[in-house]
Amino acid sequence: MTFENLGLSAEVLQSLHKQGYRTPTPIQQQAIPAIMEGVDVLGAAQTGTGKTAGFTVPLLENLLRTPGSKKKRRSVRALILTPTRELAAQVGESVRQYGRNLPFKTMTMFGGVSINPQYMKLRGGVDIITATPGRLLDHANQRTVNLSELEILVLDEADRMLDMGFIHDIRKIMRFLPEPGQRQTLLFSATFSKEIKQLSNQMLHRPRLIEVAPQNRTADKIVQKVHLLEKGRKRALLTHLIKENDWQQVLVFTRTKHGANRLATQLTQDGILSAAIHGNKSQGARTKALAEFKQGNVKVLVATDIAARGLDIDQLPQVVNFELPNVPEDYVHRIGRTARAGRSGEATSLVSGEELDYLQSIEKLVQLRIPRVEIHGFTSENIVRLTPESRESLGKKKRPRRRANPKTVEAKSGVKPKRGGRTPSPKNKKSAGNRNQPGGSSKKRRADKKKAA
Repeated sequence: MTFENLGLSAEVLQSLHKQGYRTPTPIQQQAIPAIMEGVDVLGAAQTGTGKTAGFTVPLLENLLRTPGSKKKRRSVRALILTPTRELAAQVGESVRQYGRNLPFKTMTMFGGVSINPQYMKLRGGVDIITATPGRLLDHANQRTVNLSELEILVLDEADRMLDMGFIHDIRKIMRFLPEPGQRQTLLFSATFSKEIKQLSNQMLHRPRLIEVAPQNRTADKIVQKVHLLEKGRKRALLTHLIKENDWQQVLVFTRTKHGANRLATQLTQDGILSAAIHGNKSQGARTKALAEFKQGNVKVLVATDIAARGLDIDQLPQVVNFELPNVPEDYVHRIGRTARAGRSGEATSLVSGEELDYLQSIEKLVQLRIPRVEIHGFTSENIVRLTPESRESLGKKKRPRRRANPKTVEAKSGVKPKRGGRTPSPKNKKSAGNRNQPGGSSKKRRADKKKAA
């Protein structure tokens, strides 16, 4: 099958051919005809399957075949929501490339950059917007964008948007849109969870299910492996793997931003030029790091899950989980960065004792026991599963019990501390005891002497 068989317009076909695309991928073969029919679509597709073209191409075709609003101020006709800036930029560029021969105005909007240029572009009218939920909601609340006549809504990587807590923003955005059934809604997700099914029930009208791979399964061309080792040996093993195997382009995942910064610095100290990319980095810094990684100036890109969404890296051969994600679905997203568009790739996970429960959950999700690979001097099959309690008891010396502070004891017992809060010193125990006895004060003693006289 070729794109000509899908009934696309000459303008869109010309753009596809210029990009070097002749044969549609499986997701495109199913999604493009369904979307061009005008029905709502619920798509299960992992990254690297050609999903973006699978919804942008028919979206452009549908807008081309349907006349737009004749209002003086043009309203937005199509909206694509993505979870991250990088993915918004990637999808927005795809819309621009595929629609270069069409009379549509497009724009991409996300946070982290000045909002004023976005105001100016919206004033001139925009047909297609690719946006992150937060920045779009800012515009909607300020009435700088008109969504009342929206024809097509796309939720790309909906599972990630739910994980990132965008569900509340999405529901607020829905208030500015036509009701389900009065618009076409397309929802794509790499994984199908109960939450995704609930969201589709709320937002889609009698959707058609499109699925090109078993739910929550990883790509067949990804070679997955696990190295079991102590946590403190991970950096040394990663450095060994990169140098020994002469890896030239490696995407490494950590769970935290601080961990990404630290590991990038450590690898650079080990002679492996690395950069970190995460949510605390400015958009300019993230763009620069990605560009240097693509150009080969930086060998290792250390990323968090959120920052890695939308990274468009062709022929990425290696993905390393320096730390396993605590959400199993994130593992599917992570390793989906490699083996894209039918290519092969490797996904290596460095797993310590406290991560064995995460590994078990991941293997249950992907329905696969990931092969364990032992490297002499680094890894071991005898890593013990560590619970928080067992970690606390291993190798930790108990601190000696501290003597109770008399002031603290008195305060807890409800006894009012003595004047000045001072406790009698041992050498004054006798006098202190006399003063504390009934009638023990000097004034009382003088009175007693007078009576005795």
